[in-house]
Amino acid sequence: MGLASITDRSMKRVLLCGVVISCVSVFSATERATTQEPDAAKQTVPTPRIPSTGFAGLDTYRASRIAMFTDDFGQLARYRSANDTLAKGAPAKGRVVFFGDSITDSWKLENYFAGSAYVNRGIGGQTTPQMLVRFRQDVIALAPKSVVILAGTNDIAGNTGPMRNEDIVANVATMAELATSHRIAPIVASILPVHNYTPRSQDFFAQRPVQRILDVNRALKDYCAKNRIVYLDYFSAMVDEKGLLREGLAEDGLHPNDSGYKIMAPLAEAAIAKASAAR
Repeated sequence: MGLASITDRSMKRVLLCGVVISCVSVFSATERATTQEPDAAKQTVPTPRIPSTGFAGLDTYRASRIAMFTDDFGQLARYRSANDTLAKGAPAKGRVVFFGDSITDSWKLENYFAGSAYVNRGIGGQTTPQMLVRFRQDVIALAPKSVVILAGTNDIAGNTGPMRNEDIVANVATMAELATSHRIAPIVASILPVHNYTPRSQDFFAQRPVQRILDVNRALKDYCAKNRIVYLDYFSAMVDEKGLLREGLAEDGLHPNDSGYKIMAPLAEAAIAKASAAR
């Protein structure tokens, strides 16, 4: 057998081995991919996780609101039907919208402003970003003469995540400017004080540092003064000598009871009259 024949057969063996090795490599890679990367359609989407705030009550609240945060962040569905009913009726003379969070939501306006065309558009737990989402639907579309904006306490608490003081003020300012551009007189209310005098008040109080409330209120008051907007100072009328909400005005340290609303009502009425006279 010649040298050339031996060389040819050796080369054929080398080539055949290379092909086999390549096939094995491709098969192994395919097997790994099949094992490690299942069909995306079969993968489950993990439930969104909201980071802990360190406050048990707030963590529970935020966890319970995941569906709302993702499906209807501004909760536009809450008042959509009621707004449609108002739109079909005759324009109300002297309509005022009270726009806010649970402090407004819980306020039975008819019990404190009998005979007035005052409309409640408060939603419990909301922050200023959520309120901005629904401002056109729940305020502008109702064509009121004035809007009383009470917001910020839930931003400080972090209901929808951490918020800087300047961002709270900016959101309230945006609402006020939207109102003004639609010939609606804005009334910007102070954030109410809070207290820790009862067992029910401890968590709410811890979530809302007194100094932050003071700082945001100061910034809101300055904004109103610079822009000739009526500032409604609930805080000064409801605070005690310790700088906290008077104990008898809220059992849970945050949400006013009847005694609290009886203080707020004439202050709101005076602010509405002032805003109306300035138009």
